[in-house]
Amino acid sequence: MITIIDYGAGNLFSVQNALNFLGVENNISSKVEDIISADKLILPGVGAFPDAMKMLDEAGLTEVIKEQAKKKPLMGICLGMQMLFDKSYEFGETEGLGLIPGTVELMHPANDLVIPHIGWNSLEKNEPCKLLESVNDGDYVYFVHSYAAVTDSKNVAAYCDYGMKVPALVMSGNVYGCQFHPEKSGKTGLGILKTFASL
Repeated sequence: MITIIDYGAGNLFSVQNALNFLGVENNISSKVEDIISADKLILPGVGAFPDAMKMLDEAGLTEVIKEQAKKKPLMGICLGMQMLFDKSYEFGETEGLGLIPGTVELMHPANDLVIPHIGWNSLEKNEPCKLLESVNDGDYVYFVHSYAAVTDSKNVAAYCDYGMKVPALVMSGNVYGCQFHPEKSGKTGLGILKTFASL
């Protein structure tokens, strides 16, 4: 069972629809007991980092997520991926979950590329990662973001190029994060979700 964590700031149903399409057992829940009993967790997210962390705290889910991430696979998606890091500088400085070392900072792409980064971009593998077993260099996935992770290269399974090297898929232990939206990324994204479900 994969529990999609509902704290009020996630793209819950598009993620659930993708898992349903794959035939993966899942539920959407804000209950601590469901997070504890789940085999795997997905932390989705849209919006601003400070608001999302506040909602997670107010839902009483911050500590249980940190604890469960030590025991089972966790995938953060988009803002949910950014929340895995130590802190973000979006609208000031806000502490994150601290599950992957690093920070989240405003993108500064070269060549006057527009921020936010919206649309399809190709992946470039960087470090071995189980989630990329079905992915080839150059496969395209869908992004919507203005901030990006700043972390050691060893934590980056794949980058994309948007006038800068943008960490696209990050990892540390049981914890994985997709800056892109796998649920909106066609065959490539579904392959990543399928592999996550099989971990």
